[in-house]
Amino acid sequence: MDLSQPPTNNGLSLGFLSHASAAPPPLKNNRSSKITDDSISFQIESRIQSRLLHMPSIPLQLMDQQIENNHHHHHHHHAENNSDENKDNEEDEGKIEEFRILGHPMTLKRKRESDSGSSTTSPPSSSKGFRVSSSEMESRRNAVRAWGNQSLRDADPDIFEIMEKEKERQYKGIELIASENFVCNAVMEALGSHLTNKYSEGMPGARYYGGNQYIDEIETLCCERALAAFGLDPESWGVNVQPYSCTSANFAVYTGLLLPGDRIMGLDTPSGGNTSHGCYLPNGRKVSGASIFFESLPYKVNPQTGCVDYDKLEEKALDFRPKILICGGSSYPREWDYARFRQIADKCGAVLLCDMAQISGLIAAKECASPFEYCDIVTSTTHKSLRGPRGGIIFFRKGPKPRKRGMLLNQGDGGDRYDFEEKINFAVFPALQGGPHNNHIAALAIALKQVATPEYKMYMQQVKKNARALAAALLRRNCRLITGGTDNHMLLWDLRNLGLTGKNFEKVCEFCHITLNKVTTFDDNGNITPGGVRIGTPAMTSRGCLEADFEIMAEFLLRAAQIASSVQREHGKLPKSFLKGLENNKEIIDLRARVESFASQFAMPGFDPFVLSIDSCGYSLHDAWFCPCQAGMFCGSKLVGP
Repeated sequence: MDLSQPPTNNGLSLGFLSHASAAPPPLKNNRSSKITDDSISFQIESRIQSRLLHMPSIPLQLMDQQIENNHHHHHHHHAENNSDENKDNEEDEGKIEEFRILGHPMTLKRKRESDSGSSTTSPPSSSKGFRVSSSEMESRRNAVRAWGNQSLRDADPDIFEIMEKEKERQYKGIELIASENFVCNAVMEALGSHLTNKYSEGMPGARYYGGNQYIDEIETLCCERALAAFGLDPESWGVNVQPYSCTSANFAVYTGLLLPGDRIMGLDTPSGGNTSHGCYLPNGRKVSGASIFFESLPYKVNPQTGCVDYDKLEEKALDFRPKILICGGSSYPREWDYARFRQIADKCGAVLLCDMAQISGLIAAKECASPFEYCDIVTSTTHKSLRGPRGGIIFFRKGPKPRKRGMLLNQGDGGDRYDFEEKINFAVFPALQGGPHNNHIAALAIALKQVATPEYKMYMQQVKKNARALAAALLRRNCRLITGGTDNHMLLWDLRNLGLTGKNFEKVCEFCHITLNKVTTFDDNGNITPGGVRIGTPAMTSRGCLEADFEIMAEFLLRAAQIASSVQREHGKLPKSFLKGLENNKEIIDLRARVESFASQFAMPGFDPFVLSIDSCGYSLHDAWFCPCQAGMFCGSKLVGP
């Protein structure tokens, strides 16, 4: 029987595929059972579609020896109508091979290569593959190179234009968002490097892909620099630099140490906490994954002082018994009492986690109290005050526990040694993330090298000086600051005595090219209102601004508040009418021009070309955020842009 001739109604052929020849790419629903490299495989293919393939298969005729005579008779019948076809069949007779299937004797008859497909639609083939001219191959390569090596301006003018507008906005504006900063040119260079091409799931020395020997070197170096930046003993502390953000880092800690439904306790979001510590809306809606997958109960600040009420915190913790107690927040301008947190954590048997995302740069420079003496785990972003690329990092204790903590049930597995390392690393990958961003890790390593320098300490000292100068300037103008001032890089301005909301003031500042962000405040009865804004000094310090410059910025902020009050009186507080009053407002246009003229004096790190001209000490350099003059401090000179 001849099974290779397809019925006329379905266009299918049944045959075998020789692996000695190049096989066509698999078709949809095409199943091929491979045997050995030089054997023959079974294949069902569409004769209609095979004409579109570059390498058609070589079909074979499968015949039953019992009806071989009928087969010859069948071809003899065709020979009477077509002598050429009869001649071809006679030539094929010499190619019949015998074999057995399930004990039945069968024969194979190989068709001539010219009959296996259309010679007009398929290129010539051989056992060595395609035969393509060198000019055609070069044409194909050039087609890929044509878009593979284009500049951003040429490859995507639309995105390029928007990015240039954002660059101009950053250069001409005053950046006062506490969680933003400007990275140096070296960090930008690493972020846009070839390291983004490499997949490296897993940890150094234990990757799921090959070719990671240099990626391992980068990540190992980054971890070593992270520990050195915060003065940590590698025998007592470990670090994971792969998290994509601090939110991811926090969730990895929860995932590694807790079961779904276990309890966590962090600062209330309206009090200045972060949503990744657990957050509920007033209607009970769960905002973050921390609240969705775990049970969270927040502690709060005292509405009158704005500081954490440690006595109430302890009372709540002993009743709630969280497995993880969290210190740290997004909008808290004062120091944290880590020793008191340690006492509370020990009393309720909790792991003590510090989220130092906002103040990690100050901690590294020893300009803020360090949580590492008291905490079990410390997480952070890698940007903000740390001035690195956007990402997250996790520090965790390892090795033997101190005797006084050895019996606590929830610090690891209850044994004498910490077991955080394996659990947290596994939670980062494979539980929550895929491959790490190697360009980010390299950029972080660069930033951490800078963090360990004396110059970085000078930079962080100036950040604090600028924050205090700005706070003093606002207080002299009868502005109300939550907690009355600041111990770090940020301050919270309560606008309610000016009759303003944080949202409306934020919008006026944005129209004037000043960026900051609204925050919630507490009234005398403890009710939450969006009555303030958060202001930070790291970004403008990175551009070279000093105390006197922040005095000028205070004037701009007061002027923006006056404009907001005027617009509210004329148009009301409702968002739609208020925004209408900001359009084509002459006072806003005037203030915007003053802001842009002021901001344009200061160079943007990483923006080329910019020239730093220092006239008070004679030192000049590019892309700098400090002046290493003999005075050992900022010399007070301006940066000059193009």
